[in-house]
Amino acid sequence: MPDGFLVTAATPDDHDDLFTAFSRIVEDGDGFPQNPPLLRHEFDEYWLAHSSVVAVARTDSGQLAGAYYLKPNFVGRASHIANAGYFVVGPFRRRGLGRSLVLHSLEQGRRLGFDALQFNLVFETNPARTLYEELGFSQIGRVPRAVEDEDALIYWRAL
Repeated sequence: MPDGFLVTAATPDDHDDLFTAFSRIVEDGDGFPQNPPLLRHEFDEYWLAHSSVVAVARTDSGQLAGAYYLKPNFVGRASHIANAGYFVVGPFRRRGLGRSLVLHSLEQGRRLGFDALQFNLVFETNPARTLYEELGFSQIGRVPRAVEDEDALIYWRAL
């Protein structure tokens, strides 16, 4: 973990900050497919309702710097494959926090008994693609014109 940040399991006290930060990302069209404006119940359903883990990264002063969720990608017999979503708040990017969040989620995924992690829609222009590939994810598919004529990629990695 980069100096000055701590990753912990999210509590209900974190939910308002998570909603506010994620809403800004959606409003900016910055990596997630939701339509703005994001409503609270949409956030709760997407980030909280079905997640096995929601983790937050905060600065030493308590400011939300990033987060991730980890949940089954599929149901039933395919629920051994996890899915995750990450964000780092703009001012805290390019400090290694995204890498730390992904590594933390890989550890949590193994701890929870998942044997793989799959990302379903990684926009082709997403700079995190380089990080995912460095961490051993393989591109296993492409969804043409997934969001506003931009292709999205599917990544997978064994845990």
